[in-house]
Parts: sequence; C-alpha cells; structure tokens
Amino acid sequence: MIRPPRRWLLWGALLLLVAALLGVLVFLAAKYEEVRDQEALERDAVSLAGDIRGGLVRNVQTLQSLHSVAPTAGSWQEPAAELLAQHRELMRLEWRDSGMVVLVSRDTAYVPDLYGHLVREQALPDVRQACENATRLSGPSFSPSYFWPMSSGLGMELMEMCLPVVRGGVADGYLIATYALPGLLSELTNRDLTRGRGLAFTEVDGTRLALHSVVGGNRRVQVASTLLDLPGHTLMLRLESQRRAAGLFPNVLTAVVGALSLALLAVLVLLGRDMRLRQRAENEAAQALAFRKAMENSLVTGLRARDMQGSVTYVNPAFCQMVGFSAEELIGSGQPAPWWPPELVDEYQQRQAVRLAGQLLPREGYESVFQRKDGTRFPVLIIEAPLIDAQGKQTGFMSAILDLSEQRRIEELNRTSQERLQATARLATVGEMASLLSHELNQPLAAIASYASGTLNLLDDAEAQASPELLRQAMQRVAQQAERAGRVIKSVADFVRRREQVREVVAPQRLLDAIMPLLSLQAKKLDIRLRTRVAPGCPAVLCDRTMIEQVLLNLARNGMQAMPEGDPPHSSGLRVLSLDIGPVTALQSDADTPRKGWVECVVTDHGRGLSDEVREKLFTPFFTTKAEGMGLGLSLCRTVVEQHGGALAHEPAQPRGTVFRFTLPAA
Repeated sequence: MIRPPRRWLLWGALLLLVAALLGVLVFLAAKYEEVRDQEALERDAVSLAGDIRGGLVRNVQTLQSLHSVAPTAGSWQEPAAELLAQHRELMRLEWRDSGMVVLVSRDTAYVPDLYGHLVREQALPDVRQACENATRLSGPSFSPSYFWPMSSGLGMELMEMCLPVVRGGVADGYLIATYALPGLLSELTNRDLTRGRGLAFTEVDGTRLALHSVVGGNRRVQVASTLLDLPGHTLMLRLESQRRAAGLFPNVLTAVVGALSLALLAVLVLLGRDMRLRQRAENEAAQALAFRKAMENSLVTGLRARDMQGSVTYVNPAFCQMVGFSAEELIGSGQPAPWWPPELVDEYQQRQAVRLAGQLLPREGYESVFQRKDGTRFPVLIIEAPLIDAQGKQTGFMSAILDLSEQRRIEELNRTSQERLQATARLATVGEMASLLSHELNQPLAAIASYASGTLNLLDDAEAQASPELLRQAMQRVAQQAERAGRVIKSVADFVRRREQVREVVAPQRLLDAIMPLLSLQAKKLDIRLRTRVAPGCPAVLCDRTMIEQVLLNLARNGMQAMPEGDPPHSSGLRVLSLDIGPVTALQSDADTPRKGWVECVVTDHGRGLSDEVREKLFTPFFTTKAEGMGLGLSLCRTVVEQHGGALAHEPAQPRGTVFRFTLPAA
C-alpha cells in the first residue's frame, strides 16, 4: 500500500479546515444579521413608545390650556368639541367637580354609538381610581385599560386619564379624558416605523388588548416588546416584523474569509520557525529554573507552597531550617501541619478553612506561632498569595514566612524603655490633675448643693408638708452625684496616668438619661427647651461611661451658657438645645467617606456663635471666655474623645449658634 506524501495530507487537512471555516462564517453571518435586525426592531419599539408618551404629554398640556380658554361650563363646549376633532384618539372629555359629579361633557363625533349600549357611569370606578392617583400625584394619572362593548356588537379598549383642575391655587374639580387604545396606536405613532409591521398593545402574558396592524406573509416573525410606563398604569407595546432572507455571503465577512485563508497558509510557513523558537524557549526556561532554584536556596525567608486541599507541595531550605524538619518530612503533609502547636490546632484549622474557601488574603500578612521539631515555639509573620497557573486558574497558595523572634526581643526592650519614660512624664502631670479635678468636681458638687438646698427648704417650709418619698428622692439624687464625684476623681486620675480606662458597653439613651437631671435644672432656670434624639437602630458604644457623660454634660452646659436670657428671644423659637446620637452615616449623610462602626454625638445651640479668634484658641488649655471658667472643659473633652479613638469638631449652626460633634466606637 502506497502512502500519500505527507505534504498532500497537510494540504487536504488545510482544505477541510477552510471549508469548515467557510460554513461557520456563513452561519455566523446569518446570526449576525438576525441579531442586527432584532436590535433595530427593539430600537423602533422604544421610539414608538416614546412617540406615544410624548403625544400624551402634549395632550395634557393642551387639556390644561382648555380651562384657561373656557373657565365656565357654558364656554367649555365649543373648545372641547374642537379639541376632540383634532385628536381622534380622544373619545370623550368631561369636567367633574370634586364630588365626581359631571358638570359638562363632550363626546367625539368619530364614534357616535360609543355609549349607546352601556351608560357612562359604569366606567365610574376606573375614573375614581385615576382621580385618586391624580390627587395624590398632583398631576395627570391614567387608569387601567378596560373593554367597552358597543351596540354594534363590537367593542373598544378604553383608558381614562384624570387631570386635577386648579384655579388660583384652589382645586376646581377634575378634567377626565377617555382614550381609545387603537387611537393611541394610529394617531400618536410614526407611520414610517409601522409600515409593513404589526403593532399592538398587549398584556404582560401576551394577551392582545388593541391592534393597529398585523404582519403578512409566511416567513418567521421577529418580535420586540417594550413597556409604556404612564402615571398610574403601565402598558406593553408589541412590534412585529418579518425576518429578512439572509444572503449567502454577507457584506464584510467575504473579505474576512479570504484573509483567514491566507493566514492559514502563513501559519504553515511559520510552523517550522515556531518549533525552533520553542526549543530555544525551553532551553531558556531550564536556565531560568536553575537560577530560581539557586536564588530560593540562598533566601533566609521561608517559602512554602500548598495545593487547594492544604497539602504541602514545596518548601525551601530556609523554611526547613526554621521548623527543624527535612523537606521529605514536610512535602505531602496535610492538616494538622507538623509545625502547629497542639493546643492551637483547632484555631489554625479554622483559619486554614477560610483561606481554602477563597477568602481575600491580607496583603500585609498575619502573625502566628510555629513549633519546631524540638518543641520550642517562635513567632512568625506569614504573607500569602494565590498560585495561578498559565491558564489563569488558582492551583494553591504560596506563603513567605519571616521569623519574628529577634524582632520581638527588640520590641520588648523598646517597650520597657517607653514605660520608664512614661512613668517619668506622668510625674509632671500632677499639676494638670489638680486643675482637672477642680474643674470636673465643680458640676457634681454644685448639683449636690442644689439638691441639699432644696431639701432644707422643704424641711423648713411647714406648709409644704414634704412627703417622705420626695425627700428620699432628693437624698438619692445627692447620693448619685456624690458617687458621680467619686467616679470623676477616679476617671481623671486614670486620665492623667494615661492608662487604658475601664470601658463598658453603654446604650446611648443611658448616657442622656444620666445627665438630664442636671441639665433640666439649668435649662429651666434659663428658659431653654431641651431636645434629645437617639436615631432608631443606633448601636451601643464602648466607652468609659463617666468620662463620656462628663463630655456630654460639659458641651451641653456650654451650649446653654451661650444662650443667656433674652438672647435669642423666646419668641424666635431658637431657645432650644439639641442632643442627637446616632450612627455616623445617619447623622452625617453628606460625608465623603462615612466611617462605619462609629456613633456620633451632636450638641447644637443657637447662641451667638464663635468668632474667628475664639475658634483658633478654642481647645487651648486655660483659655476661656467666661469670667468664672478655668478654660479646661473643651481641652479635657477633646482629650477624652481622642483616647476613645474618636474626634471632636465644631462648626457653625444655622441660622445661628454652634454645633459640636464627636465620635465614639460602636460596640
């Protein structure tokens, strides 16, 4: 048996490939033309819907002008008849009062027997529905379409449009326009787009409501549907067109076929060259692999690769030296890994499951603890990245491991030195502590004196006959303020020591409730109305409760002191102090980058505001604008807020006054 030359086999395979390619291109060309025709049909359907919508808008404007021309029922008939003659899609015009009683009406002359079979009032439910929507929207509204039978045995799909009539800002009834859906299709559409095509209104399920034209012929039909969204009702517009017969070789693709044939011949010529280039690339890859191997062996950073099941597929010598295992012992090992401490196996397996589930890996890495073969522990920093093959598919993870033992030793030395420096620095803050104590104790001691004075007045007044329950309540207030003074002393001492204070989860409402008794006394004295608000769903905050209550109290008292008696006057309605608490995104929705997980407290007064000079020195210690003040309140407030990780800021209030706002971490 004589075998054909290999060259002939190659040419035969090439011819078969070209023939198959031509068939594929013809098929693709036909599909391309079909898709192109469908897109053009959908664009025309959207354009027709826009024509109908625009015609209805123009009709609304015309109907609005009708009542300007004919303000009375007697003068209304003639312009209404002229309007019906110009718009064949309109079947009837009515002017009804607010009680839906017909004042005057006019029917179209083109359909004389429209209401010869059924009376008009049977359509009143649709009219009422359209007018209720129009009243709510303060504009035109359409009712759902309905079928209206006629005496000839035929019928018509109608739709009501209700337009509120307003004269001089006072409602003057409704203008009702009855539309025929076939009239909308014939009168408000572009006839060039509907020539030779089928056009109809349908339900969502395809049920035909009104028909304008149908498609003739036996060829398959292309269909495009679009929504005609009107106020109060939505219609489905259906446009049909015959599919055009596709040519054997479409326009541009014939040239593409020839170009591809030449490209195939060029591929055969380049095949030999490609083989030589591939051999050269393989040699270069082998050299690069040898270079990479030498580089990995010289690294002091441990490298470890794992597949998607968590099994180790590669380790470098530095990693083996870290954990004390050989490469043969590590490659192929799964979970638990040999270098995991036994008591941390469960935690590491959970973390491993998250990594293998495809979660995003932290670019900066994460810290962990490894165990050497001899049982000693050492801290490490692990930086992981996905392993991607040449096809773009992830095949595993590559990890770089850094031994942090030496770094931890240096950090411990630095921490010890810092603690010594801080202990020395705290000795210099004794004077600050005394000033802060005197300022912060002033408010609870003043409250104790106030409650005690009120109690003595009740006891001295024989006619008052104070009840034991009232005296008990006053003494409880005194005890609460004494306890508060004790907490202030402890919190201020912690503040001066600059150590982490005892923080607890506190509901925002409890912070406001704790300071309201003190604020109410001063607000009543100055004739100021207090307004508090906690946003719905506001999370609890994690804070030192005593210090944050003191911050709120200081800001609120400053706000009330900024509104002395008569400024602003009571008649202005501005003698209000507002305390609002809510999530940052709820109270400051216009922020460029809202901070998630934070709660914002806002104190707003309507005093005289702050001058430029005062704003520059506002948070400076011992700066005050009050004769009896020490100038430490706002400085202390900002320090406390910053210790909680938040920020204290201020801005002008509208129409006058100042807004102080600070943030706290949500629990």
